[in-house]
Amino acid sequence: MAIVKPFRGVRPPKALVEQVESRPYDVLDSEEARAEAGNNEKSLYHIIKPEINFPVGTSEYDPRVYDSAAEQFAKFQKEGWLVQDDKEQYYIYAQTSCLPANGNKEKTQYGIVVGAYSGDYQNGVIKKHELTRADKEEDRMKHVRVNDANIEPVFFAYPDDKVLDALINKYAKTQPEYDFVAPIDGFRHQLWCITEDADIETVTKQFAAMPALYIADGHHRSAAAALVGAEKAKQNPNHKGDEEYNYFMAVCFPASQLTILDYNRVIKDLNGLTSVQFLDALKKNFTVENKGTEEYRAQQLHEFSLYLDGEWYSLKAKEGTYDANDPIGVLDVSISSKLILDEILGIKDLRRDKRIDFVGGLRGLGELKRRVDSGEMRTALALFPVTMEQIMTIADSGNIMPPKATWFEPKLRSGLVIHKLS
Repeated sequence: MAIVKPFRGVRPPKALVEQVESRPYDVLDSEEARAEAGNNEKSLYHIIKPEINFPVGTSEYDPRVYDSAAEQFAKFQKEGWLVQDDKEQYYIYAQTSCLPANGNKEKTQYGIVVGAYSGDYQNGVIKKHELTRADKEEDRMKHVRVNDANIEPVFFAYPDDKVLDALINKYAKTQPEYDFVAPIDGFRHQLWCITEDADIETVTKQFAAMPALYIADGHHRSAAAALVGAEKAKQNPNHKGDEEYNYFMAVCFPASQLTILDYNRVIKDLNGLTSVQFLDALKKNFTVENKGTEEYRAQQLHEFSLYLDGEWYSLKAKEGTYDANDPIGVLDVSISSKLILDEILGIKDLRRDKRIDFVGGLRGLGELKRRVDSGEMRTALALFPVTMEQIMTIADSGNIMPPKATWFEPKLRSGLVIHKLS
């Protein structure tokens, strides 16, 4: 069963939320954060990208940078830009977007902000589908330690639940605490506070009946939060298990509501092949069809769209080139990595090879075309999106997805709620 608890969130006053809130720390670089923060001293970037508080070029891993995050967090609370709620509660967070994956139609997804139990990460109730890197875990651990708080939430999915759906619908009909359209992405973000004791009890009870929660986005933050919680438990001689540090902040969405976009590849060269030789090599494992100069998007699983020399191609994996019973091998990211990137182009390590880069589907196929046409890249490969069902199946089986397989959109905004560990 999944253990969650309400908590006393630290939040901006309603009048200040749009000055405080920000994009997540890991979707932009230091200079983008510096530009977005501008002269706004209330921007959360001063806490989650604290290198912007120093001269350009200062490393984000400089010990002074972590200390600056804590100083800024204290300042925000002292100035009243962040205020802690009096009552332990849950929160409902809604995101409304228009995405190509949804036919450019407006869609709203509703998540519940909870304190997730760190022990559930260690015992496998909170399931992961990606590997984490030790250096990134350590970075996030330092950030959690120095602030004694989860400044940003992680993004979970849960099996659909009709009781929670009804509770969310009840609140969605009322006036939200926050309601704004964010710059950059243009998506609408809303927040409600679940303060009624009966509703709080319902949330806790419904999650307790769930066999698992699934990390959608935020594997490093989840790992770091769980490790810091374990550290604090060891350091506390009077540890009982109900302390606040045993929990970390997560926004949990019903799995059916989530949108996963394609996560595409751009490649610098053809590994010594001419365009004709490359296309001929593809024909061994794929049915190759020229689609002309108009953008072409893959229409189904095991189909890829390729952009090369100003033209788009459909690549359909032939039967027998993958094992339909292998939850990892059947993924399009695995098929393309093995049969195209590795066998033909000699790219074996997606995390480290400098000949390949990755483009989230929100940027569209036009971004792939632009990077190839500019001469920066030689070819581009667009994948059909992974499904939430595939992710949950892989997580349930204890397997790990290949790198750069999923791109969830919209991203959570940071700064709407913060969770203190003590």
